[in-house]
Amino acid sequence: MKVTLVGGAGGVGASAAFNLMVSGSEYEIVLTDARPEMITSHVMDFEQVMEISPGCTVRGGDETDLHDAEVVVVISSTPLTVGSSRLDYLAKNAAIVDKVAESLPAEWPGALLVVTNPVDPLVTRLQRRTGIDRRRVVGYTINDSLRLRTGLAKALDVSPGSVEAWAIGEHGDLCVPLYNRVTVNGVRVQVTDEQVAAAEEYFRTWYVRHVALDSGRSSTWTSGLGVARMVAALGGERGLWPTSVVLAGEYGISGVAISVPVTLGSGGVEQIHEWELTSTDLAALHASADFVRDAVESIGLVTESSED
Repeated sequence: MKVTLVGGAGGVGASAAFNLMVSGSEYEIVLTDARPEMITSHVMDFEQVMEISPGCTVRGGDETDLHDAEVVVVISSTPLTVGSSRLDYLAKNAAIVDKVAESLPAEWPGALLVVTNPVDPLVTRLQRRTGIDRRRVVGYTINDSLRLRTGLAKALDVSPGSVEAWAIGEHGDLCVPLYNRVTVNGVRVQVTDEQVAAAEEYFRTWYVRHVALDSGRSSTWTSGLGVARMVAALGGERGLWPTSVVLAGEYGISGVAISVPVTLGSGGVEQIHEWELTSTDLAALHASADFVRDAVESIGLVTESSED
């Protein structure tokens, strides 16, 4: 399967490429970026990775490598700065995804995986500009759920990887944690108000605390591994994921992308799951959608709902 990483020279792009290479699957990996010297550096390094973990190919490329890719991963973005929210990057990053849209030929059959933030408005924009079936334009949002799981594991005093919990909605401050669906080692648990408060403190402040370090990097390792696993799901391994996708009536929302539970499969979303939500969580989900809709309209997109 050919996977083209737009923005492959950055930390997340290189991490994603590395995780694809050591996954045991056979990928044709193409890195594109505005910094050709960085691409060359990564490829030179990856050649030795293939001596330890053979099976994939990796090279630099250009926009023509989007044309026949089964999966295009959009990672390019403007640099993170202290004190900025994800939404602050909307206009500049919209210009980046617009270039991707312009590079795709008519009737392109692949799947688009958007990592660039703010992911929900950009998934909405990219799907509208390309006209690609909404199920084939998806956004990477699992980091909210992973941070929620880490916060809950700390609050519950259990080991990493034992908690399953989900955050849906907007990828950012308005995400909606589903505390009534928490399991530990597969067993449903009722979390206390104190445990909820502790988990909230951890995952609601993670992004701000990380950006405040002014390290010049994002969640490189988490996102790189997550993207590789998501590409595998799109390649046919399937799986249940929180994923940003344009809705067409699900949860009473239409025309904008927010994160909801989906089954990913070959080429895109196989099923959007409409879990039963509390009235509070459903209202919060709608508030997320309204926020994304306003963000989309703020940069001049058309507002018609996408066809199902």
